[in-house]
Amino acid sequence: MPIQVRYFAQLKSDLGKAAEQLNSSQIQTVNQVWQVANPNIALPKNTLAAVNLDYVDLEFKVVDHDEVAFFPPVTGG
Repeated sequence: MPIQVRYFAQLKSDLGKAAEQLNSSQIQTVNQVWQVANPNIALPKNTLAAVNLDYVDLEFKVVDHDEVAFFPPVTGG
């Protein structure tokens, strides 16, 4: 199951990668996308996720060819 994963802002910097492609038949949810892509790193609290440009919760089901994006929480001032 190919899934495109993208990281933005501080996550991109912290992980040292902007994007990657995963191919795993075991991935069913957005949360599992993170776990497979970053097995030794806990998902930072309040991280936002989107699938195909729509914000979703971490239990959202993913399917072949989805694009999953992770964003750190945004603050302004």
